[in-house]
Amino acid sequence: MSNATKLVSGILLIIVPTIEFGGTFLLRLLAGKEPQFTEFKHSMFRAGHAHAGVLVILALVAQIFLDHARLPKALGWAARIGFVLAPLLVSGGFFGGASGETQPGGLIALLWIGVVVLACSVITLGIGLIRART
Repeated sequence: MSNATKLVSGILLIIVPTIEFGGTFLLRLLAGKEPQFTEFKHSMFRAGHAHAGVLVILALVAQIFLDHARLPKALGWAARIGFVLAPLLVSGGFFGGASGETQPGGLIALLWIGVVVLACSVITLGIGLIRART
């Protein structure tokens, strides 16, 4: 395991408690211990939380794969950073989009930026792994 993987994975693992905190917020919301939100807002919070958890797991796995991909150093780092930014942007877009009452607020743009960052990172990693097979 490379030092880069250890560094980025350590940062990702430090982020995990924020996802756990979001889960406790959702549990309090479901238990009626938080102010009630519209169904739209509740759905946006739930989607943001779920995407954060799944994308952080993907980012952790990708760090190990990046050690084996044949990519220029700068492109490898761009992919590593992209995998870290994607869960922040995507979940942040859902949470920010919940500012609207019945439709997403302006911060939903973060979601789409995160989608592009994630797609670029995944495609870069995929190409690097295909190149590394020989």
